[in-house]
Amino acid sequence: MKTSAILVLAALLAGAQDSPFNGRDLAGWKLKSPAERSKWKVGKASLDPADPHKLVIAEGGDLVNAESHSVDAYSEAKWGDCVIDLEVLVPKGSNSGIYVMGEYEVQVLDSFGKQKVGQGDMGGLYAAAAPKVNASKAPGEWQRFVIDFRAPKFDAEGKKTGNALFVKVELNGQVIHENVELKGPTPGGLTGKEAAAGPILFQGDHGPVAFRNIKVTPAR
Repeated sequence: MKTSAILVLAALLAGAQDSPFNGRDLAGWKLKSPAERSKWKVGKASLDPADPHKLVIAEGGDLVNAESHSVDAYSEAKWGDCVIDLEVLVPKGSNSGIYVMGEYEVQVLDSFGKQKVGQGDMGGLYAAAAPKVNASKAPGEWQRFVIDFRAPKFDAEGKKTGNALFVKVELNGQVIHENVELKGPTPGGLTGKEAAAGPILFQGDHGPVAFRNIKVTPAR
């Protein structure tokens, strides 16, 4: 078998990787609340040297919520079982969230230096499970999440037969969750209902935050 054919076969076996954010504009994204409140932009994010609680934006390809009291943004694309790999930048004291399927929140918070972390800290499964360790980096540093997730299951009549499951969550290379079931959606999600597939939602109404290198691989 030729090398090119082997590479194609390996890609198919691994699952096609999706990038819901194109790094140029907000095509493929919707807003949960009225657009006039949105502070989402495309650019290169970094801490404001005059105020570490804020972000400044230069030319670049990050997905940036520039200010507090913005709106939640979610992808038009939807997934079920998947692995989400992304990086997030959090200013000092800021608060956001990654809602898997639009309904199950992985907390984003400046938790740097905390000795004890809870469900509401960086990487916590909000209202469900605290991270095993505090793997947070300092405000203004890019931090990487890898979220291995299984969607809730339903029978032919639409009755739920299995709960949503976080198989494993890694933050900055450290395992912070393993095999955590969620019996229902996190408060504050997109619809408050469970389904077999859903989008990624980024919380934008609590504080400034930036995301980059957003990749989703359907699980096999």
